[in-house]
Amino acid sequence: MTPDPTSARNAAQGLRALAQPVAAPLSRAAIFLVVTLKPSPESRASVRSFCATLGALIRAVETRDFEAALSCIMGVGSEAWDRLFGPPRPAMLHPFREIHAGERHAISTPGDLLFHIRAKRMDLCFELVTQIMMRLGDAVTPVDEVQAFRYFDDRDLIGFVDGTENPRGHAAVDAVFVGDEDPEFAGGSYVMVQKYLHNLAAWDALSTEAQERIIGRRKFSDVELDDSVKPTSSHSSLTTIVEDGKEIKILRDNMPFGRPAHSEFGTYFIGYSRSPSTTELMLENMFIGRPPGNYDRLLDFSRAVTGNLFFAPSATFLEDVTDET
Repeated sequence: MTPDPTSARNAAQGLRALAQPVAAPLSRAAIFLVVTLKPSPESRASVRSFCATLGALIRAVETRDFEAALSCIMGVGSEAWDRLFGPPRPAMLHPFREIHAGERHAISTPGDLLFHIRAKRMDLCFELVTQIMMRLGDAVTPVDEVQAFRYFDDRDLIGFVDGTENPRGHAAVDAVFVGDEDPEFAGGSYVMVQKYLHNLAAWDALSTEAQERIIGRRKFSDVELDDSVKPTSSHSSLTTIVEDGKEIKILRDNMPFGRPAHSEFGTYFIGYSRSPSTTELMLENMFIGRPPGNYDRLLDFSRAVTGNLFFAPSATFLEDVTDET
């Protein structure tokens, strides 16, 4: 396969890549769609052709209600990247790394393409997913689709506010977008997803104080516990990553989902970052522990049932993809 000319052409012309809307504000509704790419050359050609038209498709659907802030981010998995685009490839893109530690398992599951659709209205998300699947047709096979919602005051189904420590403004841009360290893919972002299912009956049997020690925050006020009383195994402690005295952030856009009649209550974790190593270290701390054995006790009540790593290239990259093979 010959190298894809997109990144090289932009770099040669000194163009600044336009990023996908990774750092958009949190929304009221979302759909997370993961599909696999079928092995035929025709499937590859169909997806390459689709890449350049995704922006126009989003614009067509968003005209129904501009104030609903419809957006879509497309991510590509490691194996799919090689099949679709070949070299060059994002420097740190690789398959999701599974973690086994006792009964805890960060599982890796199939997934070549991710579509993260957000809006203030679920019907717009639904319409865009419908149009995306119509355009992709038989080129892909859906493996996971989650319709998620914002719960009360940005809380997850275990009752705590989610995403409190998200970076904002310029800090968010610095945290999520690739820069000069990989100039051919500047403006892109690594995105990790996991679908967690919660044992709410067991969780709700705990006292509020016990829940707060597991999370590391007050349940009502969302104030972080003082270090003098916050366990080192708390979720907030283990997901804080510090390098050379500076905290390294990721951008979370987690959303609750569920089917109460089926006793299904979950959180769809999605984390965007400039480097996947930050999120991977968070998961190691959670599942293995820091130090080993000092793991995140939230995992006694929540289990991951999916796991994928993708790279969301810039919108400029996608728009410049051609039908050439």
